[in-house]
Amino acid sequence: MMIIAYDGSWYGLMTLIFEVYEYRMDVHAICRNNETTQQHLFGEKHLVYTDSNKAERVLKGIVLKAGKDVVQELYCAYLSEQNDIELLILRLVQYYLGSKVKVSANYGHEDVLKLKQITKSVSRERHRFKAFVRFRQMEDGLYMARIEPDFNILPLISSHFKNRYADQLWLIYDVKRDYGIYYDKSEVTEVHFDFIPSDQNVMDKAHENELLYDDLWKRYFQSVNIKERKNMKLHIQHVPKRYWKYLNEKSLVLG
Repeated sequence: MMIIAYDGSWYGLMTLIFEVYEYRMDVHAICRNNETTQQHLFGEKHLVYTDSNKAERVLKGIVLKAGKDVVQELYCAYLSEQNDIELLILRLVQYYLGSKVKVSANYGHEDVLKLKQITKSVSRERHRFKAFVRFRQMEDGLYMARIEPDFNILPLISSHFKNRYADQLWLIYDVKRDYGIYYDKSEVTEVHFDFIPSDQNVMDKAHENELLYDDLWKRYFQSVNIKERKNMKLHIQHVPKRYWKYLNEKSLVLG
């Protein structure tokens, strides 16, 4: 039984898949370098060093056999961070590359169906956070937002906010995963803080007009809210309560 460790990156996973083929490994488990392998006491261990050339060859092979859409689905699955997601992706790549016909739409295959379900969940989360991000302007002009999504969706929403706020400096920080994406009016880069910024940290550095903007937004939300037509069950379906603590309008008593 083979236990493989990699650096946790997307290209690292693609390199891992390349080496599975290269060394004809029968993989029992996949873990990240910073994870403990105590649960895998038995079996040969193999450490993968990310190689962009190997990763690109795997990606090109998937595109040729299954199409670009499948690469995006696999990437979404990777960002879901579910348990043993690497093993699922490995099995699917082996299935796609080993088939003589295109099988990416074979919903009768257990792994293909599971991939579609995961992709749908990640895509729903990505879509929601295009609307649920709330920026606060800092003293230096930077617009900052804190989020805590179920999945690692920052890589999926960066282009949306880059295009929508192309003339502004902004930062979206995922407090659950302790990293963010920063836009300097030119390109988006990944950033890490020495500590996870709290809402109070953000407000302490906020622009003097931010409290006014906050109040204006709450007043607007209150004015367009028609109590007689309130349907909380439907509202929660579209805006689950787990998102509310980062939405300033939710500090109002909705009743």
